[in-house]
Amino acid sequence: MTKQGEESLRAELDNLKKVERPRIVKAIAEAREHGDLKENAEYHAAREQQSFAEGRIQEIEGKLANAQVIDITAVPASEKVIFGATVSLINLENDEESKYQIVGDDEADVKSGKISVNSPIARGLIGKSVGDEVLIKTPAGDNEFEIDQVEYI
Repeated sequence: MTKQGEESLRAELDNLKKVERPRIVKAIAEAREHGDLKENAEYHAAREQQSFAEGRIQEIEGKLANAQVIDITAVPASEKVIFGATVSLINLENDEESKYQIVGDDEADVKSGKISVNSPIARGLIGKSVGDEVLIKTPAGDNEFEIDQVEYI
């Protein structure tokens, strides 16, 4: 995972532990005060929220414990595409330009230009260099790209 991905997960974990968990505990306590727990929808909703939050906390802690964090800015710059690099591509069919950062699965967000290292595009780009033409097989069909620029930002 990238350094940014780690920071994002740590921020989410901090929010879940310091903000959401106390809010949910308070909601459960208030719902208990209303009496019969069998028919108390507020109580059941709060318990469900608690279950989700605790599960997410465990999931994030597990990911952070097992993650290998890569700070791409500390890697010596080159023209080679590696994990964490930001790659500018030119589609050779229609001359459209696109820019992607290759990140871990948990960080991937195509709308913000972050693609998973396991995506077809990233797998086709890893190990290539600026100026290389790459044929990438995607679910939408084969696309041919030229690597225009590789940045380690």
